[in-house]
Amino acid sequence: MGIISTILGTFGFGFGTTIGILIGYYLFIYDQSTDVQDPEIKPLVELDSEAIAKMFPEIPLWVKNPDFDRIDWLNKLIGHMWPYLDKAICNMAKSIAKPIIAEQIPNYKIDSVEFEMLTLGSLPPTFQGMKVYATDDKELIMELSVKWAGNPNILVAAKAFGLKATVQVVDLQVYATPRITLKPLVPSFPCFANIFVSLMDKPQVDFGLKLLGVDVMAIPGLYGFVQEIIKDQVANMYLWPKTLCVQIMDPSTAMKKPVGLLNVKVIKAIKLKKKDFLGGSDPYVKLTLSGDRVPGKKTVVKHSNLNPEWNEEFDLVVKEPESQELLLIVYDWEQVGKHDKIGMNVIQLKDLTPEEPKLMTLELLKSMEPNEPVSEKSRGQLVVEVEYKPFKEDNIPDYLDDPNAVEKAPEGTPSGGGLLVVIVHEAEDLEGKYHTNPYVRLLFRGEERKTKRVKKNREPRWDEDFQFPLDDPPVNDKLHVEVISTSSRMGLIQSKEALGYVVINLADVVSNRRINDKYHLIDSKNGRVQIELQWRTSS
Repeated sequence: MGIISTILGTFGFGFGTTIGILIGYYLFIYDQSTDVQDPEIKPLVELDSEAIAKMFPEIPLWVKNPDFDRIDWLNKLIGHMWPYLDKAICNMAKSIAKPIIAEQIPNYKIDSVEFEMLTLGSLPPTFQGMKVYATDDKELIMELSVKWAGNPNILVAAKAFGLKATVQVVDLQVYATPRITLKPLVPSFPCFANIFVSLMDKPQVDFGLKLLGVDVMAIPGLYGFVQEIIKDQVANMYLWPKTLCVQIMDPSTAMKKPVGLLNVKVIKAIKLKKKDFLGGSDPYVKLTLSGDRVPGKKTVVKHSNLNPEWNEEFDLVVKEPESQELLLIVYDWEQVGKHDKIGMNVIQLKDLTPEEPKLMTLELLKSMEPNEPVSEKSRGQLVVEVEYKPFKEDNIPDYLDDPNAVEKAPEGTPSGGGLLVVIVHEAEDLEGKYHTNPYVRLLFRGEERKTKRVKKNREPRWDEDFQFPLDDPPVNDKLHVEVISTSSRMGLIQSKEALGYVVINLADVVSNRRINDKYHLIDSKNGRVQIELQWRTSS
């Protein structure tokens, strides 16, 4: 019976399998649905926007939405500037995060949290389009579509209970649509007072997170959980209408317009304090109006004179006559090093009667601090004449808005001549073979002037000015500018080294009245020097 059962079982399995295959084949061939149609093929031009968006989800917004403009120029600009933007953004992020971290870590009993590495990598973000809104208010509204698949390296170290843990963020990908509002628009550079940033949608963020070298995001379920937390937290802080405000300048100050001119005539100084080793001084006066961001005005230097006479006039723009004050400081000019302060004093504009000249003799003080002890030894006196001239019915002179406008030459300047002012601002990318302690040497019509020396600096800043009174315009003259490095170290073979020079034709200065430019240094690989030239006349 066992053999017969085995034979019958095998026969039944074979017969059943054969019948099953035949029935399946019949159903597959003859029982297909008869309403299946061939796919419809259309040209792309006949498809609607929704269909195209589904087929190509990565199409830029300027293609999908006609309100968005293409901004390839911005992507090229950011691509070239990204190495510098990377450093600037990281430094700003550190400065912003530092006080926040210092405030929060005591709540979690953490000793310290520091950035061991912070760089955004070599891949800049891409802007896929920009939309600009036109409003009647004094504001500019922009919406940007930003995608960034970067290779940052962010390494944060936390210390607690004597232990140290490191967290590393890598392979960051962000997609966001921020709205940037510049308001209010003001007539002072950069022409807006605040930047407001908000997000129009929840951002999409993808990144790798390593804790003690282990990829934490590979843990099942953690990746989606962390992403949702980030989206919710960012949305709670910056999702429209909530905003992040960055103040650029004080709007109340930026919106204020000039209401008048303060005419200051620096006449003379009397019995100035001796500052030089040989018992003399080389005085000049610097005038500054409080609340004014423009550089202060300066008189010429009177060498070896304790009773100098200048008779120079200056016009300063007044915006708040009730609160502004005129600061006058008398300095002793030094050929090398910092200029010494002889004395100072202030004049309150609210004490002046409009359209009425006022002759004042000011006692020079060491400082304006009320608790400063009064010195028995006099620092000298300064004689000035001031007059406040308010504008009438918003009749502001045009020259106040002229970027090339310069002040007049001092009294006594010949009618056919003037005052050539050379302001040495800064240099960049200087390269010394043996040392880089640069100063600038000026040669003009046989006269030599020098700035102070800046030690160990490839990008020094001087902001020193030199004045050359002339009887005739320098239309055919040239200014020789040389950057030199010196070292006081003993035993150096090359204690003095030329870092580059430039020769400037002064004909353009006479016709334009003012030139402020950066000049490439000859005999230097990349060095440049910024020189401002002014030609001041009495008319």
